[in-house]
Amino acid sequence: MIREESQNKRAVKSASAGYDLVVVGGGLSGVCCAITAARKGLSVVLVQDRPVLGGNSSSEVRLWILGATSHMGNNNRWAREGGVVDEILIENMQRNPEGNPVIFDTVLLDKVYQEPNIKLLLNTVVYDLEKSDTDEISSVKCFCSQNSTEYILAANLFCDASGDGILGFIAGAAFRMGAENKEEFGEKFAPEKEYGELLGHSIYFYSKDTGKPVKYIAPSFALADITKIPRFKSFNAKEFGCKLWWLEFGGRMDTVHESENIKQELWKVVYGVWNYIKNSGEFPEAETMTLEWVGNIPGKRESRRFEGDYMLNQQDIVAQHQHDDAIGFGGWSIDLHPADGVFSNKPGCNQWHSKGIYQIPYRCLYSRNIKNLFLTGRIISASHVAFASSRVMATGAYLGQAVGMAAFIAKKNGLQPKELNEKEIMKSLQLELMKSGQHIPGMTLTDAADLVQSAAITASSEMNLQEIPFDFMKNLDISAGQMIPLQAGNVPSFSFKVASSEETTLQVELRISSKSGNFSPDELLEIQQIPVKIGTQVLSADFAAKLNENAYVYLCFRKNSAVKLGFSNTRITGVLSVFNSVNKAVSNFGRQKPTEDIGVDEFEFWCPQRRPEGHNIALKINPPLNPFIVEQLKNGIGRPVNQPNAWVSSITDQNPELSLKWKDQTSIKRIELCFDTDYDHPMESVLMTHPERTMPFCIRNYTITDGNGKELFVKKDNYQSINIIELPETLLTNELTLKFEHPSAEIPAALFAVRCYS
Repeated sequence: MIREESQNKRAVKSASAGYDLVVVGGGLSGVCCAITAARKGLSVVLVQDRPVLGGNSSSEVRLWILGATSHMGNNNRWAREGGVVDEILIENMQRNPEGNPVIFDTVLLDKVYQEPNIKLLLNTVVYDLEKSDTDEISSVKCFCSQNSTEYILAANLFCDASGDGILGFIAGAAFRMGAENKEEFGEKFAPEKEYGELLGHSIYFYSKDTGKPVKYIAPSFALADITKIPRFKSFNAKEFGCKLWWLEFGGRMDTVHESENIKQELWKVVYGVWNYIKNSGEFPEAETMTLEWVGNIPGKRESRRFEGDYMLNQQDIVAQHQHDDAIGFGGWSIDLHPADGVFSNKPGCNQWHSKGIYQIPYRCLYSRNIKNLFLTGRIISASHVAFASSRVMATGAYLGQAVGMAAFIAKKNGLQPKELNEKEIMKSLQLELMKSGQHIPGMTLTDAADLVQSAAITASSEMNLQEIPFDFMKNLDISAGQMIPLQAGNVPSFSFKVASSEETTLQVELRISSKSGNFSPDELLEIQQIPVKIGTQVLSADFAAKLNENAYVYLCFRKNSAVKLGFSNTRITGVLSVFNSVNKAVSNFGRQKPTEDIGVDEFEFWCPQRRPEGHNIALKINPPLNPFIVEQLKNGIGRPVNQPNAWVSSITDQNPELSLKWKDQTSIKRIELCFDTDYDHPMESVLMTHPERTMPFCIRNYTITDGNGKELFVKKDNYQSINIIELPETLLTNELTLKFEHPSAEIPAALFAVRCYS
């Protein structure tokens, strides 16, 4: 028993500790930053002011994680972010394909708990800090409401991943709030005052059908006059969760200090909307529905943006500028919302896409005037217009990984964040990021320590792409295209099966991207008008075009309601069908066509369909293609770009395997394998359901043996992109054999990379 009486002021319990890196903010960017740094050996403390991790992706807000893939509604093929965020999304697919946000909370928590170098402080708020100099933080002060403890956390390096930038704000880091004018960066899409300078908050709700009548009595504060919401006539009783992203408010308020007021107004809107759905009589299907959940904190979009040594801008996104210090990429649309949100007469968002993904430079990820402060998430150094694209969670998580790795490089070399810009240091950062699975557009992984680069690689087979076999017909109701990886030179001949209900003409186009590495088929190489008879027939398309470099061409079949086109059940790594269809969720109406000069491009969207759809078009190709050679495993690019960048075995090879041979006995301790987990699938973390737990291209089962046939490692039921095998003892051998099983009877075994280290 404890009894204590005193009239003196008591101090709360206090605990002090030192770390290599303090990460403030446990959203997705902070989590990925902390995990990345911890795996490289840094001692990390992750400070989160909420009871769960994930920020806007958590069960408290329930927004799905998206980035460059944009619901598969843009032309960014194979653009899902790699590394830790990829690992998290794949893990969530395995455990939670139904998109349950509570389960996603545990996925994140589990990932953090598995890292012994991370100290996690939940329900802990940063409120003050100490400095060793005017431009250097020495420690932060935090308070945990649940254990009534003050924490004083010292470090040489700090990362602000807090969303509102609380650490940077207290430290005196230069920041901005609101929109720049058109002149500062020459951004034609910079908004006028009428549109507003800030994006607001959103609160979502979940509903469910109980199967019996449910009465609803709205609280007194619910919005009574639903006509104040201009889009009330388009309400849908079946929509819930983050499909209600447009329930937005607060863009004309202080989105930091008035956040609680914004939340209260959003509650009025949410309960008013539900009252209208339940009690207006306009939605009879809502008779048996109940309100299951309403968010208690808003999902924030925009507040402070901090200044680094460079500010990302609109032209970086649209023109896809190259940066020597690129450490990742973005690809979400430039997505601005009217400041009046749900009460605006304007569309809820204004999305304009780039023709491809764009580089993000490292100089955006640290404060220009606080020398040991990293920035990540939505607070990075970007203009308001560029922020409209870079703000989304998967992009923020990608940048968090870059900061975590930068902290490792900084500690290793005794440097401050700014000093990593020295050329050779930057190369080492980029190398470490690419080794961890982080794709950087335009860069290849060149690692002198990789023993595979000096090995001779042979394979039991390599797929020759001479046929995508025919299985069934589909109506050509929308224009369809097949992406085909070609080598420089002549374009082969293509034959395909059609069935027609009338004599007609089928327009077949050969397209290519005008920019190397992009997947917008905006350059028309050739058009053929092919006569079609009534009935089933095989047709051919022969083109005179020649390619200057390896690239994907698009064999496009323009829609024709009289025609059915042959498709296949066979799926192959780096081979994909696309369709000139509409995806309203990301403002894709088949073609992007700005009505005025706002500094964005006009082009068509050719996007894949989600599985179980998305079948390849059945083709015969003459002469056959050979884009899947084993030497691709050495080329340092771990996803399709201008070519598949993968070794793919023949589907008829019953026992596909690779052999690595060295001239001399070689010491091997670590083996890394990079598998195909379909970087084109966005893997939305909540709300949406997915057709499979494991990506269909991913090799599940494999065995590694040495030159004597001794088993070194056996893996069953793999589902992750990157497998790292640490051998119990250093192996001395001149040969390794990797034996694989095909993922399925219709999908051949494929591998992007194999690396070995002593």
